[in-house]
Amino acid sequence: MDDPTPQTRRAREGIRTLTEARALSALAHPLRSRILDALKADGPATASRLAEATDQAVGSASHHLKVLAEAGLVEEAPELARDRRERWWRLVGRGTRWSRSEISDPAALAAADAAEALVWRRTSERVQEWLAADDGTGEWTDAAFATQNWLRLSPDELRQVAEEVMDVLERWSTREAPDDDVQRESIYVAARGFPSRP
Repeated sequence: MDDPTPQTRRAREGIRTLTEARALSALAHPLRSRILDALKADGPATASRLAEATDQAVGSASHHLKVLAEAGLVEEAPELARDRRERWWRLVGRGTRWSRSEISDPAALAAADAAEALVWRRTSERVQEWLAADDGTGEWTDAAFATQNWLRLSPDELRQVAEEVMDVLERWSTREAPDDDVQRESIYVAARGFPSRP
């Protein structure tokens, strides 16, 4: 049997392809995006835990969780609740992706553009925060990395590079962390490849 397409393989791995405006619009909101990041990094949580993680009021976090649930991005996890008043939330799948080539609705396309702009604005802010906080010493300074490369590729070759990069990140994000005394932190890794000029 032939290898599945990247889209088929990602769907099997729980990576949802977004094409509808509602879900993409939810991703384009800064607090909702942060809530999704917290759930991805730390696992299921209550609205109060997410409010604490994002420096927001519990009511605000609760409202945005409901919007994310209506968009099909999060769901309740009732089996984690200790009583009927406690509400836990988790991501619906392992992750999301979108591609402009797969979106036909103009509203969804505008929402995808806004979500993409937010992702890269937040990436820039995270880099600036890291650089401002880093004193240039220590193991994390030594371990942190940044890379830039210029490649000459066809569209098919660029797709192959993207798949290889995503496979490496997927392998590391799904691995079972060893049961040892080694300090581990949430690590943010971002990559993007596109035609450009120096």
